[in-house]
Order: sequence, then C-alpha cells, then structure tokens
Amino acid sequence: MDQTNGEPVIELRGVSKSFGTLHVLDAVNLKLHADQTTVIIGESGIGKSVLLRHTIGLLKPDEGEVYFHGQRIDTLGERELVDVRRRFGFLFQMGALFDSMTIGQNIAFPLLEHTNYAATRIRQLVAEKLALVGLEGLEDRKPAQLSGGQRKRVALARAIALDPEVILYDEPTTGLDPIRAEGINDLIVKFKRERGVTGVVVTHDIHSAYVVADRILMLHAGRFIIDGSPQQIRAASDPRVRQFVSPSGQAQGKVTTNG
Repeated sequence: MDQTNGEPVIELRGVSKSFGTLHVLDAVNLKLHADQTTVIIGESGIGKSVLLRHTIGLLKPDEGEVYFHGQRIDTLGERELVDVRRRFGFLFQMGALFDSMTIGQNIAFPLLEHTNYAATRIRQLVAEKLALVGLEGLEDRKPAQLSGGQRKRVALARAIALDPEVILYDEPTTGLDPIRAEGINDLIVKFKRERGVTGVVVTHDIHSAYVVADRILMLHAGRFIIDGSPQQIRAASDPRVRQFVSPSGQAQGKVTTNG
C-alpha cells in the first residue's frame, strides 16, 4: 500500500514474522515517504511494535526484505547497521531512560556514543534539545524526579539528539493523561513541520492518530486492512475499522494513568 509517488525512505517487501506458533506479520508490504507522519493503528499486541522494529533492523524478518533509501538493511550485521541507525530516532514505549543517569546524561548518551564533540558542544546540544521539548534547565534532575509526561519528553529529546531524518514513535501517548498526551502529539507535529522529520507512529490511541497523521494504516491479523488519510479512516465502512475507531471500540484503548 502506498499513498505517495517517488522513492520511499523505508520499504518493507513481503515481510513475515512469527514467534513460535504465533504469526505476527503476514507478507506485509509498506512504503514510507519523506516529510510524512505515518501512523499504524491496531489493537494492543497485534504486531505494530514488531513491525516498527523491523524498519531499523532490531528484528529480522522470517521472509521478505527491508530497505532504507534503496539499501537493503535486513541482511546487514550489527556493525553495518550503526550508520543506518544514526539516521533514526526511536521513542520507546516506556521511554527507556537510564534511571542512574541525570536528564542531561541521558540526552548526551547518543552524542557521546556517535560523535567526537567536545564536552561544551554536547552541553549546548543537550540544552537545545531540552528547550525544544519545553524542559529547559532540567539537566541535573533524575528521571524519578519527573512526571510521566516529562519523562516522555526527555525521551523525545534524546531521540532527536543526533538530528535524525526519521523518528519512530512506539505508543507515544500510552500511560499519559489527555493533557500530557496532547503535549506529545504537539511535539510530533512540531518535529515534522519545523525539522522536516519523517515520522512513523504505532499506537492504539485513535485520537492521537487523527491529530498527528498524514496517513493511517490499520494492522489486523498480520496484514494492513486499510490505508488512507485521517478523513478516509473516519469514513471507513469496513466493520473491523469501524469497531476500532468508534468510542466503544476505544474503551479498551488508551491507558490514562500517570502524568
């Protein structure tokens, strides 16, 4: 399924993945294009995060091929994948911050791993990224001192530390109350608008999908069953889509716990 002409940034060709007897992806084809935010929706546990991890080589397909700017990456080794992954930012579902590090150290981590910048330059970049997510001056705090929404924003600041071309968002609003979830949605839109980031979001939060997406696909039983704009998803007649996007279908959806 494809909504845009031109060479894709990321392409999955016939990707299948199983874990034992559980078949998660079934010959999935997908092209993701520059300067778009593509959202993949579906119920929890349906395989959205599995698909996301294939795009960056964290998982290898059982069958099929994965490409980044026309280069096949699913056959690359870990050392060869380093240069590819530097062009990605990844917001993990639970943030995945290092609790023993300060906020500044968390954001500096990819800069220390992948650049030769001087300490003064790294401090400057950390401050800039924190400002982008609205958390100026929190460099010396620990993750445990922050709210859930603040931790997600710190994780976003770390995800953009290397100014990535693509950001992968894994359930970015899970665990947040509606106000803080809107803050994360606003940042996703901002990164695309102001920094030209190509975004790939997996979520079961249909409200978030409508807010941030240029294009929405729904994964069901290992395959995409719809591919369209937010307006087309709202108007879909497929009962599987209707059930998911309806208020009653979303009752099992977003968790709204800590802020």
